[in-house]
Amino acid sequence: MNAPFKTPDIDAPLWDLSDLYASRDDARLADDLTRARALVDEMNGLRGRLAGASGDPAALGAVLDQAISLYEQASDILGALGAYAFLSASTARDDAGAQGFEADVREKITVIATPTVWLTLEINQIDDAALEAALQAHAGAARWRPWLRRVRAMKPHELSSELETFIAERGPITAQWPRLFDEQLAALRAHVGKKGTGNESLTLAEALNRLSDPKPARRKAAAEGLSEALAARAPTLALVLNTVAADKAMEDRWRGFKRPADSRHLANEVDGEAVDAMAEAVAEAYPRLSHRYYALKAKAMGKARLDHWDRNAPIETTAPRAFTWSQGREIVLDSFSDLGAEFAERAAGFFDRPWIDGRARPGKQSGAYAHPVTADRHPYVFLNWMGERRDVLTLAHELGHGVHQTLAADQGTLLADTPLTLAETASIFAEGLTFDRLLATAPKREQRGLLAGRIEDGLNTVVRQIAFHRFETRFHDERQKGEVSQQRINELWLTEMGASLGPAVTLNPGYEHWWAYVSHFVHSPFYVYAYAFGDLLVAALMEARRADPKGFTPLYRDLLAGGGAKTYVEALKPFGLNPRDPAFWSVGCKRLERLVDQFEALG
Repeated sequence: MNAPFKTPDIDAPLWDLSDLYASRDDARLADDLTRARALVDEMNGLRGRLAGASGDPAALGAVLDQAISLYEQASDILGALGAYAFLSASTARDDAGAQGFEADVREKITVIATPTVWLTLEINQIDDAALEAALQAHAGAARWRPWLRRVRAMKPHELSSELETFIAERGPITAQWPRLFDEQLAALRAHVGKKGTGNESLTLAEALNRLSDPKPARRKAAAEGLSEALAARAPTLALVLNTVAADKAMEDRWRGFKRPADSRHLANEVDGEAVDAMAEAVAEAYPRLSHRYYALKAKAMGKARLDHWDRNAPIETTAPRAFTWSQGREIVLDSFSDLGAEFAERAAGFFDRPWIDGRARPGKQSGAYAHPVTADRHPYVFLNWMGERRDVLTLAHELGHGVHQTLAADQGTLLADTPLTLAETASIFAEGLTFDRLLATAPKREQRGLLAGRIEDGLNTVVRQIAFHRFETRFHDERQKGEVSQQRINELWLTEMGASLGPAVTLNPGYEHWWAYVSHFVHSPFYVYAYAFGDLLVAALMEARRADPKGFTPLYRDLLAGGGAKTYVEALKPFGLNPRDPAFWSVGCKRLERLVDQFEALG
């Protein structure tokens, strides 16, 4: 979120979570815990039956279907409980009651879910031929083939039943580290201006928004205030980062993963070598993309070099166009309609019902997300609307996720779950469509600024996320040898950020602490490369749409509706795209490079 506006838009909506539960005191919470426990007990009554039926394909298929169906039903109930606790807490990170409720619900869910660990263990003890025969003999079991594919992929890395149970039971305890991280950032205040008259105290979201202010002095003050605030909390956040990484390393070691990112690659159903190749391709393109663009931007702003707080600053000195919530809604829905009426109708449902929390306010965590809840419920969208162009695109991005989630819901919760390699496709695609509409409808005097914003979004999604990935990789590699000091974390951060931004950007004092606000490092290690993966993948899809707009939409709908039923290689095959071809990754980099060419031509 990069908005220069001091106050949030009061027209931005608040969500209503009563479709899940009325309040933390809702009696249905306890009732649903009881229902989930009963389903798990019924499922656990089948324990040992898989091995016993291995010689009878039809019987094995029937037991598989029954056990997995019960597992999904319990997952739906527990998923709704967990979603309610998280969604409630994310708008009240300063409320001890909400945070305690989230932790309590997580612990109760774990107690109920942990006894189900036997299911995947027993599935992976079945011989490949016996499993295939069972799927052939029982149509109900065959439906679960994509989920079984992912379960079987974990087979070489599974531990004993006792250790798997221990890891599951430990989950709510290790989750307290991300909770501490969130609470630290929610409490953070960046003090801007001299003490006394004119002094402001900004939340993390507000401080980041201020970095897009057209006035250099306000950007500088916000950046320096944020640097000071992050520096004060960096020792605690470095401890959190080290602990999360050490805990992950221990589990990885037991499971036999050779590199820290390997478990994420397995979950994404992608080869680590492919990710490495993508990262190298992007890093090799730094000079042609970010280094070149920031040098052009510095020249356009009349500066020899940009300060780091100028990275997302508007090119023009006049205040950029502001958007009301209703204007943002109209632009996004019009953009979705470019793909077809169904996409716009599904997106409109989020506005027509209270499924979006867009209003920024104290205690609400920063950032944005779309939470799918479960396939038998509906998603919720979360963002901090400040009325800037970036917020319009963020709204489109998260609604892209939301529409994707509603399309995939027919698959059921287990099969709708999409690997990260495809999870960002709809969101980035929606963002691109919305930008195209913003650019097409903007007055000519605003087009250079919009183009600059689009390039910066691309750099933030591809170049910056790969720089994050390289920083994260180096940190985890060093953490395997012992605790990494805060000073060393700072050094790694400056090295990778400096390499990605290039010589035209000054990393001013204090910037060494800015790793501390990147939540993915703590919540989802090695998640960040998925953004670059998704952006480059979407670039290839957009080229396919440009070649055949009419034929593209039904293929694209099928891709989204498939959820996680296919690997990303299989899902892209109907478009004639092969992500295993190294040239595939160059399409997105070249597309971004063409935008830089266009920016340079505008002078």
